Amino acid sequence: MSAGQIEIQVLAVVVAVACALPGTFLVLRRLALVSDAISHSILLGIVLAFFVVENVNSPFLLVGAALVGLLTVALVQALERTGLVKEDAAIGLVFPALFSIGVILVSRYASDVHLDVDAVLLGEIALAPFDRFETLGWDWGPSSLVAMSVILALNVLAIAVFWKELKLSTFDPGLALALGFAPAAVQYGLMGLVSLTAVGAFDAVGSILVVALMIAPPATAYLLTDGLARLLLLAAATGAAAALSGYWLAYALDASIAGSMATMSGVLFALAWAFAPGRGLVAAARRRARQRLEFAQTMLAIHLAHHEGRPEAAVENRVAHLGEHLRWEPRFAERIVRGAQRRGLVEEEAGSLRLTTRGRALAEDAVAR
Repeated sequence: MSAGQIEIQVLAVVVAVACALPGTFLVLRRLALVSDAISHSILLGIVLAFFVVENVNSPFLLVGAALVGLLTVALVQALERTGLVKEDAAIGLVFPALFSIGVILVSRYASDVHLDVDAVLLGEIALAPFDRFETLGWDWGPSSLVAMSVILALNVLAIAVFWKELKLSTFDPGLALALGFAPAAVQYGLMGLVSLTAVGAFDAVGSILVVALMIAPPATAYLLTDGLARLLLLAAATGAAAALSGYWLAYALDASIAGSMATMSGVLFALAWAFAPGRGLVAAARRRARQRLEFAQTMLAIHLAHHEGRPEAAVENRVAHLGEHLRWEPRFAERIVRGAQRRGLVEEEAGSLRLTTRGRALAEDAVAR
């Protein structure tokens, strides 16, 4: 494995982790679409900042992008507060307008500058090792890797310093306001981090992969845990796994690296969606099947309790008669009886079923409800 391949993979992991951290709070706040809006609309901020400084490598491009990202959020919230449109519609109105203005400005006034729209959308991480950051006589590595490492450190520092404010305003903004915090300020700060992260990743991976890495890993982690700290760690780990596996998938298929990473983000989410221990489709199906069996066993206990002590009990409480009274198929009835016996709810004596003390208590409790 060459040094360039190692640098590409390290950059991909750094970008994935940097995107996953603020993305976790977007998912928890149900603002996932805002990441898409910001990642597109900040093109306008980049273009406007370039017109001022006339240098595509200037750090002021990050500032311009972050300011337009905040403007996007402010416009969305202003439209939503009018009560005339909902949040999703407001996002759909604001970001296409800002993005299209940026596209027009690029195509009209910056066609000879490296601000190509396709590069912004799709990126090309394979070219990152060729753009080096050299200063003080030392090669510090790809410029994108240096920039994203700084942004990752800033994201980690911001989350650590404002952990209490982020946690409280995310889960209970009313309580945060009552305790003297400023949920709106926290949200704008979070959106500033999202904007900064998105524009930092633009040149390397493009806005499409930024959205994928900002939303898919946190959504995957959300299916696996409830703790916020574990959620952040799992989101970062999932993003890193998607980046690495996506790179090798692209290497094997000779395909787009960014597209392969986004694909693997979706694959990891699909696996969690299907097989997550508590919330996955398989777990939910097993839970529903178990609840169906438990309900049927409760119905069996009520049926036996209804006939208990009556002359016809010896006949009515036979397994063969359950299908007639409870409308069960014979095989299903046998399955329910075996399950009830394992739970200690019923006993079979001379071919007839009778309740145990535990089964009788279950029937009485069910009827009392």
